[in-house]
Amino acid sequence: MSLAAASLTLAQTADPIRWTGVVLGLLGGLALFLFGMDQMTAALKGAAGGGLRRVLGRFTANRFAGVVTGAAVTAVTQSSSVTTVLLVGFVSAGLMTLHQTVGVIMGANVGSTFTAQIIAFNVTQYALAIVTVGFLFMFVGRNEKVRRYGAIVMGLGLVFFGMKIMSDAMNPLRGYPPFIDLMATMDLAVLGVLAGAAFTAVVQSSAATTGLVIVLAAEGLISLRAGIAIALGANIGTCVTALLATIGKPREALQAAAVHILFNVVGVLIWLPFIGRLAAWVEAISEDPARQIANAHTLFNVINVGLFIWFVGPIAKGVQHLIPITAKEDAVVRPKFLDRTLLSTPALALDRVRMEVGRMSRMVLKMLETAAPVVGRGSEEDLAKVEAEDDRLDTLHGCVIDYIASLGRISLSRTEEHRLSDLLAIANYLENMGDAIERNMVAIGRQRLADGVVISESTGEKLGLLYASVRQAIQLLSESIQEDSSAKATRVINMKTEVRDRAHDAIDHLGRRLHVDEPKRLETYRIEQEITEQLRRLYYFARHTAWHVVGRAEEHPDHGEE
Repeated sequence: MSLAAASLTLAQTADPIRWTGVVLGLLGGLALFLFGMDQMTAALKGAAGGGLRRVLGRFTANRFAGVVTGAAVTAVTQSSSVTTVLLVGFVSAGLMTLHQTVGVIMGANVGSTFTAQIIAFNVTQYALAIVTVGFLFMFVGRNEKVRRYGAIVMGLGLVFFGMKIMSDAMNPLRGYPPFIDLMATMDLAVLGVLAGAAFTAVVQSSAATTGLVIVLAAEGLISLRAGIAIALGANIGTCVTALLATIGKPREALQAAAVHILFNVVGVLIWLPFIGRLAAWVEAISEDPARQIANAHTLFNVINVGLFIWFVGPIAKGVQHLIPITAKEDAVVRPKFLDRTLLSTPALALDRVRMEVGRMSRMVLKMLETAAPVVGRGSEEDLAKVEAEDDRLDTLHGCVIDYIASLGRISLSRTEEHRLSDLLAIANYLENMGDAIERNMVAIGRQRLADGVVISESTGEKLGLLYASVRQAIQLLSESIQEDSSAKATRVINMKTEVRDRAHDAIDHLGRRLHVDEPKRLETYRIEQEITEQLRRLYYFARHTAWHVVGRAEEHPDHGEE
């Protein structure tokens, strides 16, 4: 041993590592990093949330557009899980097929590398300055948009400050042989991948894993090959987040998560033998260790997209074969669109409430279509089926109200508060319509059976015309909710004269027939009159609901009229 080496060993022995400081610094820095990421992500989603749904809905016509869209949306939200949740909602609503979502999910992986590219700028020495600027925008800005931008900047500053704390905490480990030996084992690709996957699964953030690897690489504590292996493992670990997000969700959610898992796991397995080649490529591009890790992460995902994009169809069919949606599962009453992951993005969460309420409106329309013929001619068994449909509607209504309550506890803009209030009113009106069909119309049907009443053919024609108008109004209402269409809601409102005239025509007809010499004429009149009244009442429920779809319920000139 040389004198210099002996002196270095003696110095290291004389100055033992203070593990408390190392551990607290590492954990505290990681906590600040994750907190900054969370704040930055929330602000980004708040600033862009209103347009994310439109972007995903419009620009996924083909696989290549889907990749670009998925990358852009994930780069903005900094969360591939949010992108996946949005896609699940579109698939459930029939607005997209699983085939279309595959390209978007691939693009989401590329978008998730955007964070690593930002982190690799390594401006930790300016972290507190960035935090200060963000703080000033947040607390001095009068405009909500300015405050959100301030939150983005402050979150970014906290990310860099957390990295600085982690870097300082690990600095003493540079000369600690056991730690150096441990990091050397990460050169074995399999161990590095497993370590990255495990750490990401625990912290639920691939960005945190990549950030930590960049810190280690910048401090010279880890080789480039080991850093790349851990970063690739993070792509597998983030699948745990996607899988956890499917708990209690429809099978469509599990299918989307399966695409994510399949793409990431197979992609990493393909690259395991070529990590050395990938390291050589990024070394040729940049000399900065931090930038090399970030570039390797991006190249891995971009090249994987280039490989898998040609197999979108087989991937979708394979997943659908592995995770089929059975008729029994599809019949289970549960929310399809409500996801608590989106509560931090009110614009997206509100749109999900609208989609679920639209589903309620379809159930009401189906109840009316089922009830109308059986009230006048159906059996007790037919009437019982209508009651069962209302139980399903009540269950869904309860889920919607619970989600709205959770959303109401979040800080919302004035526009979002008004929209939430309208959606709550719409959900309640739809539930009232279901109750009116289940309680009143079913009761009329049972009374008809008890009295042995038969509705005449001429009266059936008049009631049929009124029913046709009411059904059209409720169908238009349902479409207006699902499509967020003020034009269709306005058509519902403007049907007032048509429904009133047909109701009056039916009532006049019943009055003329009251004097006809037929068995049980009085009992028949009462049944027919009550059917007329309930149909008219359903229309006015629909009309009141339509005013809330338009968003001008406070201007409703005849809100109390029925």
